[in-house]
Amino acid sequence: MNAKSTEDGTEVYVSRSEGDRGSKGPFLAAYASPERTDRYGWFCTNCESFDNAMDAMGRIQCNRCGNFRKATEWDAAHE
Repeated sequence: MNAKSTEDGTEVYVSRSEGDRGSKGPFLAAYASPERTDRYGWFCTNCESFDNAMDAMGRIQCNRCGNFRKATEWDAAHE
């Protein structure tokens, strides 16, 4: 796990072994503690940002570079 600082100076721990593929680079799981007990969010490896948004279907989009992960659950009813 690598410790990184957010824009407001919060220390967050990025797991290099947990992540999902994005359109421009992987999104890695980030935690508030090195013990991985409290999930912080996602880290965009394309632009090295924590500024991401996730919707109810599991889509992740980086608000800085537009890196995008498709929905984890999808069927025609979701469109």
